[in-house]
Amino acid sequence: MLDTISGFFAEYGQILGQGTVDTLIMTVVSTILAYVIGLPLGVLLVITQPHGIWPHKWLNRALGWIINVGRSLPFIILMLAIMDFTKLLVGTKVGIRGAVVPLVVSAAPFIARLVETSLSEVDAGVVEAAQSMGASTFQIVWKVYLPEARPSLTLGGSISIITILAYTAIAGCVGAGGLGDLAIRYGYQRKVPSMMLATVVLIVIFVQIIQSVFSWLSKAIDKRLK
Repeated sequence: MLDTISGFFAEYGQILGQGTVDTLIMTVVSTILAYVIGLPLGVLLVITQPHGIWPHKWLNRALGWIINVGRSLPFIILMLAIMDFTKLLVGTKVGIRGAVVPLVVSAAPFIARLVETSLSEVDAGVVEAAQSMGASTFQIVWKVYLPEARPSLTLGGSISIITILAYTAIAGCVGAGGLGDLAIRYGYQRKVPSMMLATVVLIVIFVQIIQSVFSWLSKAIDKRLK
């Protein structure tokens, strides 16, 4: 058994390590960029509601429609559909750079809805108190909504990262690299079941670590548990 494992890592250890690094890079970079887009969209969805602090009915409807369309498209279809746009933007359709663009486009609407849900849970009384003291819209968002929703936003962060991690595996089907690419090329096409098993185990480990860390962070910053 040990000889089999050592033989596997001797033959495939280097490419497995590179695939792991590529997956982590795609996940981290895509998550950051998706939040740069998704977080403001989620905030706008909440504050532009009819009962929000900055009501704009048509803007709210337009944003909701755009986000719903983005969430409706399966990732693999979206990735193929915007390949020309991806190449125009980053100069390639494949590899890490080629995967980041569709990952961000797909994840941003999902994150926007998570942010909307988190901010909607903030106690309306706290928001009204800030308004009565003359706080501006920006101040209410920055000093009330986001701080009060931190525990929920943190849990939402774990969901977002895990979702993007899963998308990177799908992106491997079209040459994005990473663990998904190794699972396809070696585990499926070259009939190396040990590679398929190794990629699955690594992804499961990553998911468990992400979920555990973010659950701990959410509890640590939740004022209600102190």
